[in-house]
Amino acid sequence: MTDRKNPAKTLDQQMLSFVDPIGRLLTDGFHILALFAIGGATVWSASVAFYEMVQKGGATIEDLLLLFIYLEIGSMVGIYFRTNHMPVRFLLYVGITALTRHLIGFVQHEEAADLGVVILAGAILILAFAVLVIRFTSNRFPNPTDGEVS
Repeated sequence: MTDRKNPAKTLDQQMLSFVDPIGRLLTDGFHILALFAIGGATVWSASVAFYEMVQKGGATIEDLLLLFIYLEIGSMVGIYFRTNHMPVRFLLYVGITALTRHLIGFVQHEEAADLGVVILAGAILILAFAVLVIRFTSNRFPNPTDGEVS
């Protein structure tokens, strides 16, 4: 028996060794470009919101919570850029802040509290519980290869 390599398999391996670095370069380039675009859009939106607050002559609690949402998104982009891991907790924080902002606006503009307030409060409670579960499990069962920044 002879141990000859299949020419098609050899050619396939050579082609993959040539194409794989190009694919990684394009993927990494898109990744960096998308992160800069998201970061730039976040800074732009936060700047516009801040400028509108200055124009109004003051900021409401809804305005301040909106700035916190932009801050969390910016932090999330920065962490993702450094670690290449999506911090899921930050998405939950953004959701909690957005629902709180909506709840405050709802209560301020509605005459009587109704089921909508209870639903929003329940959604906030569920998201807060999800943060608790994620923090507990990440502390109890740490992943040694996990690069997420706490």
